[in-house]
Amino acid sequence: MKTPTRISFGETISELGGEDSAIVVFDADLAKSTQSIRFGKRFPDRFFEMGIQEQNMIGTAAGMALSGKKPFICSFATFVVGRFETIRMSIAYSNAPVVIVGTHCGIGVGEDGYSQMALEDIALMRSLPGMHVIHPADDVETRQVVRYLVEHPHPAYLRLTRQAVPDVHGEDYVFRFGKADPLRPGRDAVVFCCGPVVSHALDSAETLALEGYDVRVVNIHTIKPLDIDTVVAAARETGRVVTVEDHSIIGGLGSAIAETLGEILPTPILRIGIRDVFGESGSSEALYEKHGLDAKGITLQIRAFLEGTPAFHRANSSAG
Repeated sequence: MKTPTRISFGETISELGGEDSAIVVFDADLAKSTQSIRFGKRFPDRFFEMGIQEQNMIGTAAGMALSGKKPFICSFATFVVGRFETIRMSIAYSNAPVVIVGTHCGIGVGEDGYSQMALEDIALMRSLPGMHVIHPADDVETRQVVRYLVEHPHPAYLRLTRQAVPDVHGEDYVFRFGKADPLRPGRDAVVFCCGPVVSHALDSAETLALEGYDVRVVNIHTIKPLDIDTVVAAARETGRVVTVEDHSIIGGLGSAIAETLGEILPTPILRIGIRDVFGESGSSEALYEKHGLDAKGITLQIRAFLEGTPAFHRANSSAG
């Protein structure tokens, strides 16, 4: 089954609204796209359509959080995180337990083009003291994350997709905040990934297995706080690390892994993501192919990395 994780969010928060009257939801003129409209239709007295006023939305939600409510504020990731200074002061500095829901992340947005693509949002949210960052891989994980975040006592950023993503988890899966999610064993290298590219990383590992490479795959749904113990142990056991993300390699998951290993266990690392360029308009599939984020592109890059060859698939040559 393939589901946009924004729909998983919309359906789940609507269900939870009937269980907890403290939940309030805000949107900034994009309720149909973010799927917060589902909550709004069921609970109009607890839904606040703020219009194109993200800063007011952030400040109001922070006040409600500090008054005992459980606010979820929704917009395209690029628009809400673009109000960084207001998030910094009203939510992070105040330690207001607001859940910032950023949908339509990465180049997976597709035809809407760069103005709608958040490629820097993880970097910004990671930089804020006390802000936690979660990027679920599929429908099953997203639904559990949303349920968890209702009770989470700190500010959090939830990153969701516009496009449908395939399930990588079964119904027996249990989300654990701050704990990495091993999906495939392997000894030759470990791939740390998050969000919509997790399924592509798994497909790539299967292809490489046919060539004799044994590649481990670990889903890092919680980018901050990072599961340092799992990251270091996997790097030590395999000796080579790859990160894959639909985000800039500057400041995102790749940076988080590299920073951690640089301090504790220096390890050869290949970061696969958007390499210091802006996005562009095109289908999700075409853009993933161009930037080496589809299964084929990931396979080409990992193979070259394992073989020590200098040339591997990269849509852009700028160093990040």
